[in-house]
Amino acid sequence: MKKFSFFTITFLMIFFMNKSMAQSSTQATSQGVTKNNQNNNSPNSTKTNANLENLLYIDLTYGRVIIEMMPNIAPKHVERIKTLTRQKFYDGIVFHRVIDGFMAQTGDPTGTGMGGSKLPDIKAEFSDEPHIRGAVSMARASDPNSANSQFFIVTHDSRFLDGQYTVWGRVISGMEFVDKIKKGASRDGKVVGPDGMVKVRVASDANKM
Repeated sequence: MKKFSFFTITFLMIFFMNKSMAQSSTQATSQGVTKNNQNNNSPNSTKTNANLENLLYIDLTYGRVIIEMMPNIAPKHVERIKTLTRQKFYDGIVFHRVIDGFMAQTGDPTGTGMGGSKLPDIKAEFSDEPHIRGAVSMARASDPNSANSQFFIVTHDSRFLDGQYTVWGRVISGMEFVDKIKKGASRDGKVVGPDGMVKVRVASDANKM
């Protein structure tokens, strides 16, 4: 229960307190990040700027999202994502909580926000990496060292999360597909009939069975 309640209540309280104050600066920064993502959409840019072992492909019904993982700042989290991906753990898992103007959360096999993998939780690897549009960060409970399998993609700059959650990657291509993910109708972002991840693969394994 605590993973669901903490992530929902804490995020929502801070999010709605900061949203109105940061709206203008968020819009300007988000537009800049969007342009950067668009510039990185070409296959040549993607292949030359990151090692395939540290690229994650998330296939949605809308298209492919490419995440550059950051083992230099969050090695244990990147290792966990790769381990679960290679177990095909994430295939078919839904985005159970999606808040417009904030983030899209996934990684729970139960689809409720209360589940995780059978692997032990991971110790926090907080860094200076900002929670701006395109950042990929690990969800957790009230214990900073309780991250397991759930993660979220930031859709609008949310710097109030900096230093509280572990950023382990960033979207370098496909944010336009993330923006299309079905959003929750209520303030807590819970989605009825949610979209899911069709297939998730480490890029170096993409041509393997």
